Amino acid sequence: MQATDLSVVGGPDVLIRSWRIHLEAENLSPRTIKSYMEAAGQLSAFLRSAGMPLQVDAIRREHIEAFLVDVRSRTSASTAATRYRGLQQLFRWLAEEGEIPGTPMARMKPPKVEEKPVPVIARSDLEALFKVCAGRSFEDRRDAALFRLFLNTGARLAEMAGLQVGDVDFVMRELYVIGKGRKARVLPIGPKATKALDRYMRVRYRRVLSEEPWLWIGLRGRLTDSGIVQVLRRRCREAGIAQLHPHQFRHTWAHLWLSAGGTEHDLARLAGWNSLQMVGRYAASAASERAREAHRRIGPGEDI
Repeated sequence: MQATDLSVVGGPDVLIRSWRIHLEAENLSPRTIKSYMEAAGQLSAFLRSAGMPLQVDAIRREHIEAFLVDVRSRTSASTAATRYRGLQQLFRWLAEEGEIPGTPMARMKPPKVEEKPVPVIARSDLEALFKVCAGRSFEDRRDAALFRLFLNTGARLAEMAGLQVGDVDFVMRELYVIGKGRKARVLPIGPKATKALDRYMRVRYRRVLSEEPWLWIGLRGRLTDSGIVQVLRRRCREAGIAQLHPHQFRHTWAHLWLSAGGTEHDLARLAGWNSLQMVGRYAASAASERAREAHRRIGPGEDI
């Protein structure tokens, strides 16, 4: 049987189509599937432009490494690592399905990515952000609730955007979110966040789009991931502070948790992490600040 070409996503290639069916059957998130499809499509385009083999049983390690080098030179090591993970899954699936004798990535290592701690949000910036959302308008109350929940729960952007009205429990003061890998978890919310959310819900009920199932709505319907990012950008401009990204709230939340003496295991459970390795990554954002604060609190040698 002649091997099928690894053609561009959306083309006639049966293997890519079959792989998508497999990923969907595995219940992977649309975001993950999109990322994996981009990796396959970009590899195909690179191999074609470089005159390298397109038949899957002819693709070797050096061809994939050349592609990753090209990605790294045009974008970043982080993007190259993302493409590596997508292709690793593709070739593993091809081998499992018997389309190729073995994966050419068996002994490959992912591109090294230097860890750059995400800066936590300064208290003064948070205060300025909440100040510009202190009004009584629909958008003021929505944005205040949105930012309060980000800071209080550490929810991811996709998790926050995916919230529906029914995912809020005001009696238990909890949110029900679907995280990475379709894993569900419950996030407790504090008094200030609950109050801000309650104020938003009261004005939301009077909106034309109040019947929308999605919790966060705008003028035309659901507030998506990109919509939330745009809202935050606009509010940062109004507050006169540097542009923030929703993910910084998650790092700030982790920093505040650890600074207050919260345990790493509890942090991992609330954040939806399977190991403490991610705690270390997030803890690095303001580790020096916490260390200095611990020194001031402990005062080693001061009692001698």
